[in-house]
Amino acid sequence: MEPRITGHTELIGLIATPIRHSSSPKMHNAAFAKLGLDYAYLAFEVGNEQLEDTIKGFRAMNVRGCNVSMPNKTVVHKYLDKLSPAAELCGAVNTIVNDNGVLTGHITDGVGFMTSVADAGFDPIGKKVTIVGCGGAGTAIQIQAALDGVAELAIFNIQDACFERAKQTVKDINEKTNCKATLYDLADTEELRKQMADSYMFINATGVGMKPLEGQTYIKDASMLRPELIVCDVVYSPAKTALLELAESVGCPTLNGLGMMLFQGAAAFKLWTGQEMPIDHIKEVLNLK
Repeated sequence: MEPRITGHTELIGLIATPIRHSSSPKMHNAAFAKLGLDYAYLAFEVGNEQLEDTIKGFRAMNVRGCNVSMPNKTVVHKYLDKLSPAAELCGAVNTIVNDNGVLTGHITDGVGFMTSVADAGFDPIGKKVTIVGCGGAGTAIQIQAALDGVAELAIFNIQDACFERAKQTVKDINEKTNCKATLYDLADTEELRKQMADSYMFINATGVGMKPLEGQTYIKDASMLRPELIVCDVVYSPAKTALLELAESVGCPTLNGLGMMLFQGAAAFKLWTGQEMPIDHIKEVLNLK
């Protein structure tokens, strides 16, 4: 048994599917070890069908908290006691904190993404951004980008339930921030091309590019890209998606989802432990330097 695991060790989990590719256990366990904290972080393959029972089990076992990823982020709120203002606004949860049986849902994706962008040396504030994806992560990024001062958001999604929810997100952004947001149908390729043409940054905020959609991308025509366009992908496994490979072939600066994973994780880490994640150490552990 690892020496730091004791009879007092508290459990923190990650519930999603697929999830075995995740770097989160490596990241959080390294941070716990570095700071001498008596926690352990494990990943659990959980989909919507098992979600309610899983949350009941976590509550019964007094698990300190967990991260939540696809496909559970927009569903798990139904089984929680409270939501943070950001999670309520986004309609999604990626972090749960258990305070003596009271489960509170938080969303740290938006802060994590915007922090990763700044950490990489990019500055979208006051500029236009085009983003594909209106699920939990996409919505969180859109709202945080608007709050931080991005001037304009061109938002694209397929015509599904997320598209309908995105109408409210766009309304909230336009009414409550100084950002101009517009929602478009992702099937309109020429509109996507037009909006990307004068954008500072393009973001894929969907799971397209990771398993089981590895090797796929919504941008199939390299002529939609230009060398000065910054291309970001929230996917971090694989580290270089088909979208990022295409962008690099055109000469675009690129950013994968590892930085977002790091900084959203750091925000969750503080919610659970009250301490700052040792970012420089974790960058070395994850080979991000």
